[in-house]
Amino acid sequence: MSEVAKLILDGKTYEFPIIEGTENEKAIDISALRNQTGYITMDNGFLSTGSTKSSITYLDGQKGILRYRGYNLEDLCENSTFLEVAYLLINGELPKQDEFDAFSTRISRHTLLNEDFRKYYDVWPKTAHPMGLMSSALTGMSSFYRSSLDPHDPAQVEKSMIRILAKVPTLASYAYKKFKGQPFVYPQNKYNYVENFLNMMFSLPMEEYQIDQDVVDVLNKLLIIHADHEQNCSTSTGRFIGSSHANLFTSISGSISALWGPLHGGANQSVLEMLEAIHRDGGDVSKYVKKAKDKSDPFRLMGFGHRVYKSFDPRAKILKNSCDKILKKLNVHDPLLDIAKKLEKIALEDEYFVERNLYPNVDFYSGIIYKALGFPVNMFTVLFTMGRAPGWIAHWKEMIESPETKICRPRQVYTGATERKYININKR
Repeated sequence: MSEVAKLILDGKTYEFPIIEGTENEKAIDISALRNQTGYITMDNGFLSTGSTKSSITYLDGQKGILRYRGYNLEDLCENSTFLEVAYLLINGELPKQDEFDAFSTRISRHTLLNEDFRKYYDVWPKTAHPMGLMSSALTGMSSFYRSSLDPHDPAQVEKSMIRILAKVPTLASYAYKKFKGQPFVYPQNKYNYVENFLNMMFSLPMEEYQIDQDVVDVLNKLLIIHADHEQNCSTSTGRFIGSSHANLFTSISGSISALWGPLHGGANQSVLEMLEAIHRDGGDVSKYVKKAKDKSDPFRLMGFGHRVYKSFDPRAKILKNSCDKILKKLNVHDPLLDIAKKLEKIALEDEYFVERNLYPNVDFYSGIIYKALGFPVNMFTVLFTMGRAPGWIAHWKEMIESPETKICRPRQVYTGATERKYININKR
């Protein structure tokens, strides 16, 4: 007999099946709870609620494990490329050479934006945040590709997936060039995915950009690390939107908007803003560590600890090594980076931080690396968007293809006024 969970309400016993995942995770299937009992569950922030079954990413926050399709993140960062990982997330297996060649060639042939779309950037103020531009741009792209919007046509879905992966780096680089007041740089097929993005970002008409393979390597790792993270806020948002059968462009646009928040993808930007605040106040790191330890002080150290990981963030382990290597290679002298290294040392050694598992997380190291590579702070979350795009696509595709998918419609417990009679305005 299958294992069940029993719930007793008003003297009556109800049974609900227990589901077990391939990594021995267990869940109580309460899909029939409301129909059978009239009750719903209350779970603020969905901390104990599973919204779906998924075969894409496995995460164990207690043990610090993160795997894509069964592959350890460390192995993928060491041996793979971002496009290979994108293929893995979307298709379920690492590609053979001919499959990868066909995949990467298709992407390279779709990196150009329609020339009319370039005019879209003209109407935005120079001060516009690139994430607002990116989110609206993805929705706008659906108007340019109306022949590939049907979420139930696999051929159309594949075209949309390729176009998004291909054009997100171009959109990102154009957002940066708009911010800098520099001319847009067209993509070039002679470069690989990461090289092409760096060239579009930093090359100028009067000066060819010299591609540094160590920079390419660290950015490749950053994109892989950000490629997916299970049912996080932005991924769940994309699934939520897609459950209404909205097209892929619109769903990814919603994911970008969710990622923008400072408690999600905007956290690495918050790290640099915190470092700037400490620097403006004289750079006294010990002062701010004391403030962080003081429960009555509203100050919080950004980039330490993680809601899911209760031990060291496995992504941060990888980035710490990359961070040390790239800072040494570039020989960057920056007071903000000096403050960051002092904070890192304290967090790894101080009992207060160690006991509470407040280790530097992925946002702490990614922010430092992006700063060292020359990216402005407002581009940090855009880089996160580039990395997370294949994960969003993979989850949307899994959701659309699942026969179990229903339009997402959470319930609520109403706490407002009970029925009232309308009073005419001259009698109120």
